Amino acid sequence: MEMETHSKRRQSSQEDLLADDDRSLGCCGWTLVILAGVLAILPPFCLISVFCCFKIVKEYERAVIFRLGRIVDKKPKGPGIFVILPCTDSMVKVDLRTVSFDIPPQEILTKDSVTVCVDGVVYFRVSDPIKSVANVSNADFATRLLAQTTLRNMLGTKNLAEVLSDRETIAHGMQSTLDDATDQWGIKVERVEIKDVKLPLQLQRAMAAEAEATREARAKVIAAEGEMNASRALKEASLVIAESPSALQLRYLQTLSTIAAEKNSTIVFPLPMDMMSQFMRK
Repeated sequence: MEMETHSKRRQSSQEDLLADDDRSLGCCGWTLVILAGVLAILPPFCLISVFCCFKIVKEYERAVIFRLGRIVDKKPKGPGIFVILPCTDSMVKVDLRTVSFDIPPQEILTKDSVTVCVDGVVYFRVSDPIKSVANVSNADFATRLLAQTTLRNMLGTKNLAEVLSDRETIAHGMQSTLDDATDQWGIKVERVEIKDVKLPLQLQRAMAAEAEATREARAKVIAAEGEMNASRALKEASLVIAESPSALQLRYLQTLSTIAAEKNSTIVFPLPMDMMSQFMRK
């Protein structure tokens, strides 16, 4: 609440200053303005004033007018054609189109002491041309520097797992932080994206080895579970065959038909263990 009250007071004070611009010109200021208007009307200077006084601003641009160094109106001029006074008025054009720039790769130490290299992209536009001209010398350059600092501060409080998995959350947090900080500059941050997270080569190898070991352990567990289920099925099958001796003979014939279907030249004939035991006793 205190921050909102302070911002409202600051905004109202700026509006009051803008409203008092025309009244604070003074006698000398008004004298110069009247002389500039008279010079623009005189016949010798009419042709020159046509080129100096009439200005055209495109649809995506706005013009901030300074009269004797002070901002004239609360709202910028444009788009279209308008008139300024020679010698006393100056104009600054502001582009309202969305601008994008890449955040240079930043080497960041995460919360769990891992060094990563992160880059991103920021989309912003000028929402208030008067603030972008009067409150900051170069709004574009200031936004770029602030984006780099915000990226480093934001990722410095995250673990490596959070940096790799929660990119959207980090991007939204950066957007809100940048938008609040650049509001007094007349800048609206529309979107922030984390492009790439580069890990050290040794860390990549360690993570790959860990993932491979995890997959191998999972495969061994699955294979062991399959062997256990197969042994249970074989046990149940042996109990069924033990109850009916003819079932073993049918199983033997089925195995022979399977072997014959594969065009094999070798056929194995199993012998009963009882017969073999008699030969072994002799």
